[in-house]
Amino acid sequence: MSEASGTSPLGGRRLLVVSTNYAPELTGIGPYATQLAEHWAASGARVRALTGLPHYPSWQVEEEYRGVWRTVEIRGGVGVHRRRHYVPPRQTALKRAAFEASVLATGLLAPPPGRPDAVVSQMPSLAGGVLGARIARRHRVPHIPVVQDLMGAAAAQSGIRGGDRAAAVAAAAERYALRGAALVGVIHESFVPGVRALGVDAGRIRIVPNWTHVQGPTADRAATRARFGWPADTPVILHSGNMGLKQGLEVLVDTARLAPDVRVVLMGGGNQRDALRARAEGLPNVDFLQPAGAEEFTDVLAAADVLAVTQRASVLDMSVPSKLTSYFTSARPVIASVADEGGTADEVRRSGAGVLVAPEDPAALLEAVRKLAADPAAADALGAEGPRYVARHLSREAGLARFDALLAEVLPDTRGSHRR
Repeated sequence: MSEASGTSPLGGRRLLVVSTNYAPELTGIGPYATQLAEHWAASGARVRALTGLPHYPSWQVEEEYRGVWRTVEIRGGVGVHRRRHYVPPRQTALKRAAFEASVLATGLLAPPPGRPDAVVSQMPSLAGGVLGARIARRHRVPHIPVVQDLMGAAAAQSGIRGGDRAAAVAAAAERYALRGAALVGVIHESFVPGVRALGVDAGRIRIVPNWTHVQGPTADRAATRARFGWPADTPVILHSGNMGLKQGLEVLVDTARLAPDVRVVLMGGGNQRDALRARAEGLPNVDFLQPAGAEEFTDVLAAADVLAVTQRASVLDMSVPSKLTSYFTSARPVIASVADEGGTADEVRRSGAGVLVAPEDPAALLEAVRKLAADPAAADALGAEGPRYVARHLSREAGLARFDALLAEVLPDTRGSHRR
């Protein structure tokens, strides 16, 4: 028995984490599933992860995994069981359904061996939640789904083709995954009404915010800007992460068209990247960058003047972008072009590290950029609130402790410092 398993209340526990996304993916929900599983493994638990092939945010399977059907890796003390699935290069309701169906089918056909003591699943994907529920019911063990997005609402709100027809199917899958759960985690309180509407009693819902999974910037801002060719006197507004339909990133391209003296940087991948490049054709002040590596990610964010989070006006209660935790760590002011009544707006207001503008309104976004560029001291002060908010509410230690508390509720003999 290891030292960890002898002293930790999780020592010897068998835990299964189900998440379609996992390391080496650097953005989205993958880092959270990875750090959670590795934290429990370091605490002495015997942890397995059931996941897919790395594909996010580019929606292309990483080269080293192409042709792989099934594989088992050991990462950070976790047995990572990967299963092949369909990856749609472009998002439609039908293609998303095929993606989910393939994840579900391969996971059901070849789940990790053994009986876990508890199953924790990340939603999305829908298939991950259904897989977690099925495996937990098969072994009669607690299931804790964690709602990162409400996919039924996402289908209705994001603008995906055929989304209205998909919304009812997605909501039915969510209801199946959530109603029988021991506890349901949600990353923001704005998700609670939607989860309750799916038949979950309020007494079983726990708020477990995402934590900051990156380190703060260390490189010289001027040097990083020079490396990318960003002049010191040119305002740079940067968006990092998935380029999908729900982000409504057209507003940033249109902002660049209004203001040749402002540089817009879109860093990441996604199924809308090609369409955005086409929209930006002929605009010399729009840059498209590949996702930055973990070692320089926040250095690139910190080199920008403003960090942008954008969503379509219809997006209200289905998503709070995980990119916000990295933005706050980078100590740059955030401009949120999002619906004022949504969860993203709530989080930006709560942080004190950004300003809100009307969604899908390039003129309003440009006005906010110019105002911050005209007062660098005020912009720096606004950005400085981000790391303070992280330290108070979004530290990794606090985030992981909340998940330890969930296990303590569903596995009572994990309470305290000794097992009986």
